[in-house]
Amino acid sequence: MTLAAKKQPGFGPAAASRLVVSWASCPSPIGDILIVADDSGLRQCQLPGLFAAREDWSGTEIASAILAKTAAQLDAYFAGELTRFDLPLAPTGTAFQLRVWWALAEIPYARTESYGSVATRVGNPRASRAVGMANNKNPLAIVFPCHRVIGSNGRLVGYGGGLGMKDWLLKHEAKVATGGGNGQIYQTCLPTTSP
Repeated sequence: MTLAAKKQPGFGPAAASRLVVSWASCPSPIGDILIVADDSGLRQCQLPGLFAAREDWSGTEIASAILAKTAAQLDAYFAGELTRFDLPLAPTGTAFQLRVWWALAEIPYARTESYGSVATRVGNPRASRAVGMANNKNPLAIVFPCHRVIGSNGRLVGYGGGLGMKDWLLKHEAKVATGGGNGQIYQTCLPTTSP
């Protein structure tokens, strides 16, 4: 993990643009993940291929501790030793996006849920497309597990890191949840229909 920090005008949403942010690049089985924090908490967890390399800067002590804890928890997640993140989080988004992202955190490990189901849980059952757009803007991928959201037909749809990465993450979780099984089947929270 390489730690860096810098006062970054224009980095992220305007509300956070005057903050001193720290970042780290964390190696993982899916590629390097960029994590970004400030003294208030983790602000971003960006998937491989979705960020540009950054030059190193020294971090604030608090933000560096948040990054170290995040990196350790990501390592534990990928090692199959952690199924729920426990981190100080500080995402920035609209009120609706924040409701959706926090709802994602409630989807159980190795389970999936439809966009419509998430929309219902955030109080707007007809907003499945808006949930999809909020997922697309999720600043804390994996921590807010948008990879666990699938189409109402049970198919994998939409993911910033690509469907291959979404499938890999779901199979990884299924394998861990089944005690090392083949990881080919993940459990779904989608309603079942009887014939």
